Amino acid sequence: MSTPLPQLPPEEKYRRIAAGLTRTVVGVTDWDAPTPVQEWRARDVVGHLTTWLPALVHGGSTFRFADGPDVEVDPVVAWAHLDEQVQELLEDPAAADHRHSGPHTGQDRPVPELVDAVYTVDVFFHTWDLARSSGQDDTLDPDLVHDAFTGMSAMEEQLRPSGQFGQQQPVPDDATEQEKLFAFLGRDPRWEPNR
Repeated sequence: MSTPLPQLPPEEKYRRIAAGLTRTVVGVTDWDAPTPVQEWRARDVVGHLTTWLPALVHGGSTFRFADGPDVEVDPVVAWAHLDEQVQELLEDPAAADHRHSGPHTGQDRPVPELVDAVYTVDVFFHTWDLARSSGQDDTLDPDLVHDAFTGMSAMEEQLRPSGQFGQQQPVPDDATEQEKLFAFLGRDPRWEPNR
């Protein structure tokens, strides 16, 4: 029996989640298509994922990601560039020597631990956004969906005021747990590009 995704070591968990995003990124045919995040095009999903992590890490650590291609020019290459660096970071035992401190992320923690705590799940969530935008399979790992939904629901009073996601959206009576998760995050869980 295989280990559930949430219980995998950080580097393997990230590898599997990032591989899902990579498949989705490669399958996009219209980078200007709308997404479930109202203000974003498909390209903006990749732009978000390739900019906020380096900004966060660089703001509280001596570790540096190498600058990558402009997402406006080539989103596929821009994602691949950062993805490779994140994977290398998580696989390098010596990377724990790189420490990060920040007002919103805690004091003096290893950079790989920070990446695992805040970035891996963001890649997971945004795979859904990009899949919905581009008409691809949006089915996510049910174990991680369950962990994310139950964990975040239990912390709603602390999380909701953070502004990191939108208002709770309504869900139908027959909603799946994945649909409930994205409604919690502020998405219409049955959003379609032509709606």
